[in-house]
Amino acid sequence: MKVAISQPTYLPWLGYFDLIDQVDIFVFLDTVQFEKRSWQQRNRIKLPTGPSFLTVPVAVKGHFDQTIIEVETSGPQFWKTHLRSIEMNYRRAPFFESYFEKLRKVFQISSDSHSLAELNIRLIRWFCEILGIKTAVYRSSEMDQAGCRSELLVNLCRSLSADYYLSPLGSAIYLCGDLRLFSDARIEVGFQHYEHPEYRQLFHHSLLIFLP
Repeated sequence: MKVAISQPTYLPWLGYFDLIDQVDIFVFLDTVQFEKRSWQQRNRIKLPTGPSFLTVPVAVKGHFDQTIIEVETSGPQFWKTHLRSIEMNYRRAPFFESYFEKLRKVFQISSDSHSLAELNIRLIRWFCEILGIKTAVYRSSEMDQAGCRSELLVNLCRSLSADYYLSPLGSAIYLCGDLRLFSDARIEVGFQHYEHPEYRQLFHHSLLIFLP
């Protein structure tokens, strides 16, 4: 059983979906600490003048050490501003008409929960549907597993009877020092190697602007 685990991020890059597609089970790690101004709450789109951030406003005053699942969005109409930015800058992109109204509905439904995790996960699952990715998905908040960092990852993998853990390459710095935890649990560790495709875009011909 091959498993990958990653935080639910906002409008993630293509490599995120490649990671999901390579495994049997994918776990949204929504029980770790929220990092303000990280990919958990924002990402970039491409404008004629260059990249620009779309940032989900969240309630942080008086909320220290929140986990991702505890974070609430603020400003219930923020998604309309994000949609307007996407529409203005991508309306002439191929397939815009095929997906924009569906994207609007996902945003609208997700915003009712006022949950950042719910917003991100609903968007990711919708993108997976479009891409034909059928990997089973879980949320760490539903799995009742304890531990910090690699210990938590091992416990999540063991609860799913995993014998292989596929990690994003960016986690190798700290994960390589904890490989003994995985080997003791008889879980092999591999690292994703994803090469982003090049394709024609509006404004310039270059790589997709969503980055890890």
